[in-house]
Amino acid sequence: MSTPAGPDARPPSAILEWLTGFATWLLARSLNMPEPLVAATGSLVFAHVQAFETRAVKTLRARRLSRRLQSWLR
Repeated sequence: MSTPAGPDARPPSAILEWLTGFATWLLARSLNMPEPLVAATGSLVFAHVQAFETRAVKTLRARRLSRRLQSWLR
């Protein structure tokens, strides 16, 4: 049996969206910056970190590492 949702019940996605907006607002207030700038900066930082991680994974592939190790040992 499921319990009926009350009139103030919100789906979890709406709560997460509200929390994200609140965190952005709070960070913008603490840094004394406009909210859109904080959101754009967060997106830019995420893109840079993701690109760095992708490059790091490519350099740490098993075949490449084994070839590098073999060339060092020769």
